[in-house]
Amino acid sequence: MRLVLVWLINALSLLAVPYVLPSVSVASFYIALVTALVLGLLNTLIRPLLLLVTLPITILTLGLFTLVINGLLFWFVASIVEGFRVAGFWSAFWGAIVYSLISCVASWLLIPRPRLPPPEDYIDSTARRL
Repeated sequence: MRLVLVWLINALSLLAVPYVLPSVSVASFYIALVTALVLGLLNTLIRPLLLLVTLPITILTLGLFTLVINGLLFWFVASIVEGFRVAGFWSAFWGAIVYSLISCVASWLLIPRPRLPPPEDYIDSTARRL
């Protein structure tokens, strides 16, 4: 259930990006769902390989090259999914950043976090003693 909720949040976040960056367009909610799915799959399968291959550049740029990789994947998905358009590399770069920020904040606000029980040796200092 949590995976479906994250997928829906990512799709809604993708629909919000064109309001911030007019150079990115999403045709419909269905296209946003497909794009969010493709982005999720590419970020799971291909992004780690790209990060490994570009590790020296990433180290030299103190990790900022990761933003370029995110932008390139965002741009690549726009070339695959019909109805999702990005004007160019810089639009994809900023679109990936805006998409990540909106998705992160929305996930933080909407997805409940499980509460862990306290450890067994935890002493509640606010408990009243009889």
